[in-house]
Amino acid sequence: MIKLIKENKCFDGAVKYYSHESTSTNTEMKFSVFIPEKAKEKKVPVLFWLSGLTCSEENFMAKAGAQQYANGQGIMIVCPDTSPRGTNIEGEHDHWDFGSGAGFYVNATTTLWKTNYNMYDYVVKELPLLINDNFNAEMRRLSISGHSMGGHGALVIALKNRSMFKSVSAFAPICAPMQCPWGKKVFTHYLGDDKKTWAAYDASVLIQEDKESLPLLVDQGTSDEFLETQLKTNILQDACQKFGFKAEIRFQEGYDHSYYFISTFIEDHINFHASYLYKE
Repeated sequence: MIKLIKENKCFDGAVKYYSHESTSTNTEMKFSVFIPEKAKEKKVPVLFWLSGLTCSEENFMAKAGAQQYANGQGIMIVCPDTSPRGTNIEGEHDHWDFGSGAGFYVNATTTLWKTNYNMYDYVVKELPLLINDNFNAEMRRLSISGHSMGGHGALVIALKNRSMFKSVSAFAPICAPMQCPWGKKVFTHYLGDDKKTWAAYDASVLIQEDKESLPLLVDQGTSDEFLETQLKTNILQDACQKFGFKAEIRFQEGYDHSYYFISTFIEDHINFHASYLYKE
């Protein structure tokens, strides 16, 4: 059962925030939903948004300016929190890029983290059921997007569940986590030392699977401070070219890693997803 926390009218639709007890994380979880005006009359397609490090279910709703475009296209937006909260696991709050606010959208397998840090199952299995049961959502028409850590999550989840989603996009995603400090750090803690298990959560590896290409749009700012050390967009770009995966990867001159960047191009992403969500 979900519990309404607060709601605000927004561009003739509504932004609502909910909490519930999660079976995936064994904690209380929170998520937000933008419900477009068209949902009053009929079921509407859904765009899942996954946020980045230190974010919550509120950042995208408050900063991206996506609701006006989503309302125009008749698309519901669902934003989960970025990790379980309040588990009191040792080390959970020691670093901003690991633990609380940094679930990385994986299912943890190490002893310390596996009971609670199962954000992959939460996004792929539990949250869609909640949306289906509580909102006027057309669950046959789903897309997914995200930023930074959430861009990583969106790419990985879409590539591992290609029949579930109509399209995927990302802003400044962590493209090759097995080859960057953020990824190596969290994968070691959440998944252990066996790097073979890490590959299941690396988009640049998953892109190589011999399956039909999924419509993919990536925007990356050229002035992003994390581009070279953490995001490694070139590795994803090279993998797409090598393995024939059709993707539009755009480098936006002068843009950084912030929501100023996201808000500039979010209309493009909403329209991109709409073109596939409403495609027969």
